[in-house]
Amino acid sequence: MKKILSLIMVAALVLNIGLTGCSSKTAEKPAAETPAAQAPAVEKQTLKMSVTASDTSTWAKGAAKFAEIVAEKTNGQIEIKIYPNDQLSGGNQSKGIEMLMSGSTDLTFHSNIIYSVMDERFGVVSLPFLIPDVETADKIIDGAGGEALNKILLEKNIVGLGYGQNGFRQLTNNVRPVVTPEDIAGMKIRIPGIKMFISLFKALGADPITMNFGEVFTALQQNTIDGQENPLDTIASSKINEVQKYMTVWNYSYDVIILGMNKDKFESFDPATQQILQDAAKEACLYQRQITRELDAVHTKNFIDGGVKVNELTPEQMGVFRDKVQSVYTEYEPIMGKELMDIFRQAK
Repeated sequence: MKKILSLIMVAALVLNIGLTGCSSKTAEKPAAETPAAQAPAVEKQTLKMSVTASDTSTWAKGAAKFAEIVAEKTNGQIEIKIYPNDQLSGGNQSKGIEMLMSGSTDLTFHSNIIYSVMDERFGVVSLPFLIPDVETADKIIDGAGGEALNKILLEKNIVGLGYGQNGFRQLTNNVRPVVTPEDIAGMKIRIPGIKMFISLFKALGADPITMNFGEVFTALQQNTIDGQENPLDTIASSKINEVQKYMTVWNYSYDVIILGMNKDKFESFDPATQQILQDAAKEACLYQRQITRELDAVHTKNFIDGGVKVNELTPEQMGVFRDKVQSVYTEYEPIMGKELMDIFRQAK
């Protein structure tokens, strides 16, 4: 009887050890079975995003794509409300950037040209005839050039999340076709109020005029000025082509739009949410560039069909203009810094 009891106790002990081992193994769930990429646990909140252009622009469409991706990846916990036409700053673009720096606005889509009013180093993107085509633009902005600008943005309490495209700025006028520097001599050309553009057009022999963009259509219509320069989408949306006879496609200056976020707001999020914001911005900016470029071809055709004489310059013709404005590089190298300018020149 004692032997039988002993055998039963041993068997029970072995069974208990075996069950304990099984319990330990089943408690450790294999990594492959864990829920995949759950949205981070972030407090539900609404972020304000200011966009310079109208609600029908590619800028607004890019911002909407960004908001859509962020909402999806955070399970609706982060809502981005978009304010077109710089509503939050009363239409004042420079003030819009100041509001982003202070945190009054969380996110914005603003042109590097507007940033250059605050810090002329941002104008490096738009130096004359620096970037010949969109392929080169992408290589620079998605590489060392964009990284250099991001460092300057951080100095302003802004995190650069991504770069969209306003595009190459083209010339329109009512006097004559412009295919050589001599053709533009003496023309009154409206430009944004940026010192570099004043130097540039003076180097070409033109008479640069700064005025509120809202006044340009009437000024062209009344021949107060002879011409203006802007990306194609801006020309089309403002119907400037209806009061201009000639357009020169010369890609003289490239214009990016910066998807910037207030640094303090960005750093208030956990690393996983920060990554979502960065990834969403990259995807949205690529989308915005694509639809902008597709529209450029449509706009050009519409201009021609509407009676505008369009002259598309060859690389050789652009080279003549480039040689004419080298004084701008000499003037702005001490302002922007040779090192920064070289990053953009060598990235081509």
